[in-house]
Amino acid sequence: MSDEAQSTTEQLKKTVLHATHVESNAKLVPFGGWDMPVQYPDGIIAEVKAVRNSAGIFDVSHMGRLIFEGPGAETILSSITSANVPALKSGRGKYNFICNGSGGIIDDAMVYRTDEEKFLLVINAGNTDEDMEWITPHLAARTDFTMSVITDETAMIAIQGPTALEIVDSLTNGEASKIRRFRIGSADVAGIPATLARTGYTGEDGFEIVVPSEQAVKLWKALRDAGAKECGLGARDVLRLEAGLPLHGNDLTSDTNPFEAGFGRFAYYEAPNCIAGFALQQLAEKEPERLLVGFKMIGRGIPRAGLNIHSSGDDSVSESNRIGVVTSGTHSPTVDAGIGMGYVERKYAATGTKLVIDVRGRPVEAEIVDMPFYKRG
Repeated sequence: MSDEAQSTTEQLKKTVLHATHVESNAKLVPFGGWDMPVQYPDGIIAEVKAVRNSAGIFDVSHMGRLIFEGPGAETILSSITSANVPALKSGRGKYNFICNGSGGIIDDAMVYRTDEEKFLLVINAGNTDEDMEWITPHLAARTDFTMSVITDETAMIAIQGPTALEIVDSLTNGEASKIRRFRIGSADVAGIPATLARTGYTGEDGFEIVVPSEQAVKLWKALRDAGAKECGLGARDVLRLEAGLPLHGNDLTSDTNPFEAGFGRFAYYEAPNCIAGFALQQLAEKEPERLLVGFKMIGRGIPRAGLNIHSSGDDSVSESNRIGVVTSGTHSPTVDAGIGMGYVERKYAATGTKLVIDVRGRPVEAEIVDMPFYKRG
């Protein structure tokens, strides 16, 4: 390794499970400023199949975790997120967006009400700094709540798959199954006090489990020993795309808004103090010029982010028939085909529309399909 590469590696942050990933011979890559496992020795396809057929575990400790607490916590979260926070009952979670003053998506996030005046906000690792730069100035004038960043003092492990509930139930004396989907609760997991959110990013049932950092290795090994397969970012990306779930930085950016991305139902803008409220209302009242669609490859080829999308029917691809761009793409072992997402002009966005993807100069036919590509039975 060169001195430059060594220096770059040393600058990356590491989760408390980093040494455990090394012991398991994981391939590590930079992601959002962190040194993270992209795959383990059995490979990405084996990890995807494990999550679809049994259970897999993911180290998601790199994601930001913020606690808002106090009588003003509900109000401040209503101002910085697109969730209807007052309507969120204790013990429940809600997917939402952190939008700028123009309605552009700074980040997508999960907010959970863990108690009457206490909330957990989970944000993306690669967006943490940008999120905090946006959030912090809006907190300064308020003294009726506290915000605590608990990312470093806690770890978060996701377990996903058809047998995930069974595994976690076995380690909680049956307490896990009392937590319903999109709910959050507490239980001892393998003897470790933990917060369990029954949410995830794979299209499968499961939990995201938050524990004190010093207990992370014990929890990881307990879940692994109970039958869950270690999985990395590569499998996570395939699984979320199969489930039709967007990735910030690809499918969602500050240049996109919730309505053109097809997630307007998560863009609540009626809170009187919502910073992005006016912009989101304006966007909601007009038809987007482009829409995020899912497509399946008909010809041979794997779509990748950045490839151009063209209208079908012409003999060649050119700027004149370019109608959009691929934002995410991969080969899906579950669907057994190339699948992807991308933004296209609205008039081309109907299900069944034929497209042409320019795969490194080679036109490959594709078709718009309904998402998700895979749905749990």
